[in-house]
Amino acid sequence: MPLFVLVCKDKPQSLDLRMATREEHLAYARGQMDKMKLGGPILDDKGDMAGSIIVLDVADIAEARAFTENDPYSKAGLFGSVDILPFKATLGQLG
Repeated sequence: MPLFVLVCKDKPQSLDLRMATREEHLAYARGQMDKMKLGGPILDDKGDMAGSIIVLDVADIAEARAFTENDPYSKAGLFGSVDILPFKATLGQLG
């Protein structure tokens, strides 16, 4: 079964919205740790958060889509785009 990588890019000039929603997003993510293998922010060239990458271990793309649709960041309208990609880990380890 593949993993799924979510590549979520924030809308331009939305750092304030990200920060206002961050604690709710982190609480949601902590509640999903049985599905999450890895997660964290994408940084822009100034070092500010500008998106998210999340690696999920879920049954199918529908479950990965549901994960992101229920994320407070998505519900707040933060993301300009969300790509969900099947992924097979070949090198290294995800804890």
